Amino acid sequence: MSQTERRSEGAGPFTTRLTWRPVEGGTAVWESRKARKRGQLTVRAAGELESRSRIADLVSISRLRRLNTVAALAFTVGGALFALGACVAQFGSGDATAAWIYFAGGLFFNTGGYASLLQAINAPRPDVEAGSLAVRRWAWWSYEPHRIDWLSTFVLFVGTLVFGINLLNSLLKGLSLQQVNRLIWAPDMVGCFLFLISGHLALVEVCHGRLGVRARDLSWWIVAVNQLGSLLFLISALAAFTRPATGSLVNEDIANWGTLTGALCFSVGGVLQFFERP
Repeated sequence: MSQTERRSEGAGPFTTRLTWRPVEGGTAVWESRKARKRGQLTVRAAGELESRSRIADLVSISRLRRLNTVAALAFTVGGALFALGACVAQFGSGDATAAWIYFAGGLFFNTGGYASLLQAINAPRPDVEAGSLAVRRWAWWSYEPHRIDWLSTFVLFVGTLVFGINLLNSLLKGLSLQQVNRLIWAPDMVGCFLFLISGHLALVEVCHGRLGVRARDLSWWIVAVNQLGSLLFLISALAAFTRPATGSLVNEDIANWGTLTGALCFSVGGVLQFFERP
């Protein structure tokens, strides 16, 4: 395999792993999540049997570390607040207090979603000739739907914004049953599906297009736990539909417990993410 002979892996139009021979010889392997989260490139010099990790420059490492900390902390706290809100709704004094707790948790989810997107935008890119990772100029926004990491984090961020609409509308008073389903339940469902889509893309990225269990891979555990949380959120949302005929939820207990367990999944994923850093 020469420098021009590159082996790409992934799914559909997305490349999640790229293997090539740099000019200096040997073999270089770039993986999108490792580069984005750890600033890491795997390189095996000519004649060597063992691969070594080559780290990006200090500027990129510092950025990735800060963004990772912000995202991990935001999802940990946001998930904890959602779990607290579900407990208040199930066992506490009323829906009003729970709605404000959910809203506060939603702001942390917004922050975590945008920090994750910034990680994808500012991740170091592979320098094919040098066999290293190249620093990028800092940017607050980019449009790169051909990259699976950008698309996954963008869909996640949009999902947090849609949840924000749901949570903001839940603070409104005097809504009719039709308005409750249209302004609160419908955005909740859209947000859940966006989270599931984002999680699926993240699983494809981690597994390089071949979905499966990777018990020794921390990245896989983070993505899998978050995807479980998204599924539990969807179950909760389905149970939270208000029946027009009776004015009651399909199943309030399932709605609250689904939110509680799903939120705890995101908190666990946030804690694990602290360890997925450069």
